[in-house]
Amino acid sequence: MQGSRVSEMQSQARMIALLVAGAMFMEQLDGTVIATALPQMASSFGVAAVDLNVGMSAYLLTLAVFIPASGWVADKVGARTVFTSAIVVFTAASVLCGSSQELWEFIAARVLQGVGGAMMVPTGRLIVLRNAEKHHLMRAIAYLTWPALSAPILGPPLGGLITTYTSWRWIFFLNIPLGLTAVALALALIPNVRGSGRGPFDWLGFSMTGLAGAGLIYSVESMGRGHMSGTASGLLLASSLGTGILSIRHMLRTKHPLIDLSPFQVPTFMIAVRGGILFRAAIAALPFLLPLLFQLVFRLDPFASGLLLLALFAGNLGMKPATSTVLNRFGFKPTLLGNGCIAIATILGCSLLTPDTPKAVIVPLLFVSGLARSMEFTTLNTLAFADVPKPRMSGANTLFSMVNQLGSGLGIAVGAVSLRLGALTHPTVDAATGRDFQIAFWVVALLAMAAYLDFYRLAPGAADGLRKDAASS
Repeated sequence: MQGSRVSEMQSQARMIALLVAGAMFMEQLDGTVIATALPQMASSFGVAAVDLNVGMSAYLLTLAVFIPASGWVADKVGARTVFTSAIVVFTAASVLCGSSQELWEFIAARVLQGVGGAMMVPTGRLIVLRNAEKHHLMRAIAYLTWPALSAPILGPPLGGLITTYTSWRWIFFLNIPLGLTAVALALALIPNVRGSGRGPFDWLGFSMTGLAGAGLIYSVESMGRGHMSGTASGLLLASSLGTGILSIRHMLRTKHPLIDLSPFQVPTFMIAVRGGILFRAAIAALPFLLPLLFQLVFRLDPFASGLLLLALFAGNLGMKPATSTVLNRFGFKPTLLGNGCIAIATILGCSLLTPDTPKAVIVPLLFVSGLARSMEFTTLNTLAFADVPKPRMSGANTLFSMVNQLGSGLGIAVGAVSLRLGALTHPTVDAATGRDFQIAFWVVALLAMAAYLDFYRLAPGAADGLRKDAASS
């Protein structure tokens, strides 16, 4: 009888993890899928395609502002209430996005969608962390890893397919059945657990972290997209970092801070976040650089470029069944170091690609890169929460979500700035060259190497308590 109860609880935890992963995929896909739909959308609104960037920026900035508040709201109101409400807001905003007739309507809908996404993703991860037993944490985190790895790769070709054969509006309307299904499953599966010990809402902390987060995201995005001059972007970045430092001082001194910073006292969490942000940036740069390389240098059309990127996606998925086996066999530190070498080697391998490189070389390289990206990403995500006590899980999850958001933006910015650095070597030629991309991949590899050095600080047996998880699970 007891064994049946345990099995039922494990099954429920697995279904909750899959549900949250699906909701996270829906949210993250919306951040990348509209990239190839911008020309058609601009035509519908009667504006230039570049004007649509404000819609993408508005979404990212809203995430940066509201993610810090997600932990407090989930603890105060209840995780299931927040998660289901966020899905409803996100789905309703999707309907408004697809129904927009003017650019300002679309921007307003994207802001509302950002509010839903800012509450949905961190709260969903918190729900999984609270429902998963420590020895099943590897498997639960593995489910939550694939949306972040897959969405940037699948988004652009999917957006192109939808806009080619239907209308860009269906990019958003497709969220309706997905959202309704997710709400029904969430109400049936997820317990409405609340956190304890939460004081009044920290409005000063919320304002300071919102300003710092929005400034950091916009400054790194501006560096990547060229929205502002380099000087203006640098000043905004510096002022945002200053505001961030002030917000940290505030949270260390106030009695009821918006974000609990105590998880940074856990060595595994600190290293997973500190070194992880650099490695995540390197991981995020690849889906940005590779399509540009294939289209601008190899002269492939978007569809052919997307087909090559499917090898990266296949590697991401192919690693999933072996993740627990690898971690159980070798442990966290050896996996981070050994697999990190493979990931860095594949980034350097991308720098050697030319239009004459056979597909028989490109496809296996990208597949192995996908395997390594997935393994490193899952290992870091699991390590971050391995030793965090349950009462501190909400604060750790909020901090982790903020770092993830910044890491993704940083990766795209690094890739774009690196391409511009390469362009300085041929000021009379406007088009990007293979040499530019070679420099960009070298810079990204150096970023990953910097993170790699931080992984040496891990204790030899770090997070070994999680290795009870059966490899077959």
